[in-house]
Amino acid sequence: MGLLRHHHDEHERYRMQTDLLSIGDDYWIENSDGDRAYKVNGKVARLRNEWVLEDRHRERVAVIRVHKLSVRDEIKIDLGGRTAKVKKSLVGLRDRFHIDVEHGDDMKAHGNILDHEYEIECDGDRVAQVSKKWFRVRDSYGIEIYDTSSVPLILAIAVAVEELARDH
Repeated sequence: MGLLRHHHDEHERYRMQTDLLSIGDDYWIENSDGDRAYKVNGKVARLRNEWVLEDRHRERVAVIRVHKLSVRDEIKIDLGGRTAKVKKSLVGLRDRFHIDVEHGDDMKAHGNILDHEYEIECDGDRVAQVSKKWFRVRDSYGIEIYDTSSVPLILAIAVAVEELARDH
């Protein structure tokens, strides 16, 4: 997957809306210039607990589906031939999520999930950071991604973490 350490210059920042999953409508994720970069199709979520992440050309880059399990919920991300599963960890005082990436290194998200102050790590390296401090716009938060080849995966993970945190 080629994840870069956080001190490299190549990174991208996106703005997400805190209540994007409860809207039930389409929602655009903006880049740091304020341009529409990815769309979360929330209309599908009303029917199937599913969101579709599309790029600015309306090409599907990921499908995010909730799977209700007996012990804990899991969200599966289909990246078109590659999948990832996001699950809330059962142990620990801090919010932690385990991300099992098919054909890649597993990741974890940890920090203050409900306040949108957390990071996503792979093999001890921070690959993305989530923070409300970067944007003054109410009800939004930023995601800084340190490996630009992982943007759709990281954005889909953020949508999944948001949904799992909201449910618990």
